[in-house]
Amino acid sequence: MKIILFITTLIFTTSAFAAEVKNADLAGSWYPAGRTELAAMLENYLNTANPGKIDGQVLAIISPHAGYQFSGPVAAYGYKALQGRDIKTVIIIGFSHRKFFDGISVYAKGSWHTPLGDVAIDEKIANRMISGNNRIKFDPGLFNEENSVEMQVPFIQTVFKDARIVPVAFGTQDYNDAVILADALANVLKDRKDVLIIASSDLSHYHPYEEANAIDKNFVSVLSGMKAKDLYASAASGKCELCGLMPVTATLLAAEKLGYDKIKVLKYANSGDVTGDKSKVVGYLSAVVYKEGPGSGGQGPVEKKAMLNDSQRKRLLQIARESITSYVRDGKRKDFTESDPVLNKNLGAFVTLHENGELRGCIGNMAGQGPLCRTIAGMAIESATGDPRFPPLSPEEVDRVVIEISVLTPLEKVASYKDIKIPGHGVLVRSGFRSGVFLPQVATENSWDREQFMTYLCAHKAGLAPDAWKDPKTELYVFSAEIFGEKKETK
Repeated sequence: MKIILFITTLIFTTSAFAAEVKNADLAGSWYPAGRTELAAMLENYLNTANPGKIDGQVLAIISPHAGYQFSGPVAAYGYKALQGRDIKTVIIIGFSHRKFFDGISVYAKGSWHTPLGDVAIDEKIANRMISGNNRIKFDPGLFNEENSVEMQVPFIQTVFKDARIVPVAFGTQDYNDAVILADALANVLKDRKDVLIIASSDLSHYHPYEEANAIDKNFVSVLSGMKAKDLYASAASGKCELCGLMPVTATLLAAEKLGYDKIKVLKYANSGDVTGDKSKVVGYLSAVVYKEGPGSGGQGPVEKKAMLNDSQRKRLLQIARESITSYVRDGKRKDFTESDPVLNKNLGAFVTLHENGELRGCIGNMAGQGPLCRTIAGMAIESATGDPRFPPLSPEEVDRVVIEISVLTPLEKVASYKDIKIPGHGVLVRSGFRSGVFLPQVATENSWDREQFMTYLCAHKAGLAPDAWKDPKTELYVFSAEIFGEKKETK
């Protein structure tokens, strides 16, 4: 009898424990079910994204939640902007697409499972949020097949590898509920500087491409004011559209309570930009809510020091030199594996070659292509053999060229050419399918002011009208570069 009782109890205990793990509902449909495929997809999105640097303390990001093939590249901008910060807990605020619920549900127990593994619930924070108001409850069924929450989890697992999560879902679009959740968030976060909020939302749904852009432009305009009531009223009147009205409204209210007063749009696109079908599109946006000041929401100080030390610069110049020599003289590409973590960062870089004081080649990659050491190796070979302005470097010329390397900071979009500092900034200009880039040193080498720099960039590099940089529709991105080279010509 005792043995039977023991077995029965064991079965019950095991079943109860298993029930606390919520399995992914959308793997295999909204995103890949295979761990390797999913990880590769997310890494590709993150490597491609160029959100620019956020100088300040970060409270939240606004992130889309469609299938990854549609919204993943946009969502990556928000996550990439915070990559490397010490985030301990992520509060994901979504809403219920599929089940009615009067109030707010906070998932408060156990863990969530995706193809990337398990991520634990921060039960302490979850229960603090629930205990503050009877409108906030734990209803796990509200999260079944709920893409507004689940689509954020694999990104979190990839970028904030040890973070816990607190999934939240709104059931009704009642402004008072947004106020209630904002109070709960402010109460939890006032003493925590390592917690990130994700407000999950897509924008306009199923309008023709141009109409969708106009509606979403209205949303961005209202959002920039950071007034929760204005946003809620604008959506209620139909002037802007977002399915995650409650998550974004609650986030803006919490930001006001906690003293976060700035918002920056990192990326906007819609499904028509991805699929080419512009008859009925859905809008996607990544944005970050922050405040100026040292640190990053308690997630570490903003990096101000030089990117590279002397030994790292010397090693990169060696890699460039060895790559050119091996490829031009022997036709072989050398493979480099470095133990230094800085040389393995994914950073953009250019390699420039000079011969007898004259330019002999310059090729680069703005976003990098994996570890910096390999980007330098690849760009060195391209500069020697692939610059269309020059013939490939001959074996006899290898010892005569002088190598210069420019390691780039991430691109940062600016609202106007007035934000461009010359000298100082490198600039990428883009309009339609045309784009061009000048490194920061181009202005110094030619003694150009801002107008000359931008005019030459548009006309001679991007193939645009010389004054296209003054057009508000032209996209302008700035970056800085750490520039170093060989001291003298190699004999």
